[in-house]
Amino acid sequence: MEYTVQKLGQLAGVSTRTLRYYDELGLLKPARVNSSGYRIYGQAEVDLLQQILFFRELGLGLDAIKQILDDPTFDKAKALKEHRAQLLDRRRQLDVLIQNVDQSIEHAEGKITMTDKQKFDGFKQKLIDENEKKYGKEIREKYGDDTVNASNAKLSGMTQEQYEEVTQLANEVQSTLAEAFQTGDPSSDIAQKAADLHKRWLMFYWKEYSKEAHAGLAQMYVDDVRFTAYYDVDQPGTAAFLRDAIHIYTGVIQP
Repeated sequence: MEYTVQKLGQLAGVSTRTLRYYDELGLLKPARVNSSGYRIYGQAEVDLLQQILFFRELGLGLDAIKQILDDPTFDKAKALKEHRAQLLDRRRQLDVLIQNVDQSIEHAEGKITMTDKQKFDGFKQKLIDENEKKYGKEIREKYGDDTVNASNAKLSGMTQEQYEEVTQLANEVQSTLAEAFQTGDPSSDIAQKAADLHKRWLMFYWKEYSKEAHAGLAQMYVDDVRFTAYYDVDQPGTAAFLRDAIHIYTGVIQP
């Protein structure tokens, strides 16, 4: 079955403007353009759009999606299985948050007493699950299960004040990095401040700090398209800039 751009947009629940933009990016080209100048999409394009929307739902940027789909080793069946596993993870995260809300309702009604720590357990578990889903495999391969498990335990055991502080610190890293990027100089004072803030943020999760590990993590931000997409979401090149700033900050240059 074939679809015009309008019909495909209606089918998928996206705007025709979005589909035209995907065409301009080379992300989703029509199968053909008919004699009247209308874009015509076939079954292959329908399946590809579904895949794109799956990736978008999981938070990937368009540049990262294009890199993945253009990879000649891309395996659609494998990707769908991974999507399913990630959606199940998301459902588990929602279940944890729902349980936390239910407990909060009972606390408000005077049926139970919640500690301050319990009030934030659902949010912290959600963060742990999201990190595991997105980066767990790579981080575990690079640093080992013991290190990652210790990091998760440290996050889970945070007090309310610590959790609020690390959340604020993460925002400060992003804002300082964005300001530093405009200088174009990873050795500038503001860029080195961003690297130092990044270290302080890491220490909420790491049991101990090493310059080599910090530099290695910064290199992963560039080597892994998902990390790159996260840092480059507003300004392409930010991940590489942060990597360079951290390498200068630590004095460790990765091979």
